[in-house]
Amino acid sequence: MSMDQLLETIRAFDGVLELAPGQGSAFPEIAWGDHFFYYAPDGQAPQREQPYATIVTKNYPDDASCDLDHPDRWRLNIHVGTDTFVELTGEDPRAEARPRDYAATDVVLPHPVYRRQGWVSIINPGASTYVLADRLLRQAHEDAKRRAERRRANKQPAGDVRPAGER
Repeated sequence: MSMDQLLETIRAFDGVLELAPGQGSAFPEIAWGDHFFYYAPDGQAPQREQPYATIVTKNYPDDASCDLDHPDRWRLNIHVGTDTFVELTGEDPRAEARPRDYAATDVVLPHPVYRRQGWVSIINPGASTYVLADRLLRQAHEDAKRRAERRRANKQPAGDVRPAGER
């Protein structure tokens, strides 16, 4: 699976908002070339919410274990939550991380930095992980959609609760 194929898949989700910072954008240079995905049917990035998936194309200062600074290496990151994290890895996300080869390709691994928050990662998803990655992305998108709808419902005014004589 190429990054372009994966991007095409995600971009087809209803209500998806992709932030893809580049040169001249308001985002820091370190984020240029990466992709951040939100459920945001209004086209506005949620102010207090993390993306549900990202694609990173390079090492970050606190995240170099995946060896992404070589050509044609990129990493898909997906927020899957605790239950799915345990199902996929056999580990509690809050448990101490075991040593592993975070540079392995086409393998689902705990995210090297955000495992405690229920994130997994796949470097260069391919034949072994494509179907699973697609399923996890769709689920993460639906989970983000449910959270957004719940927040929107909680913000709706409950109606005028003042006594009738005070209206």
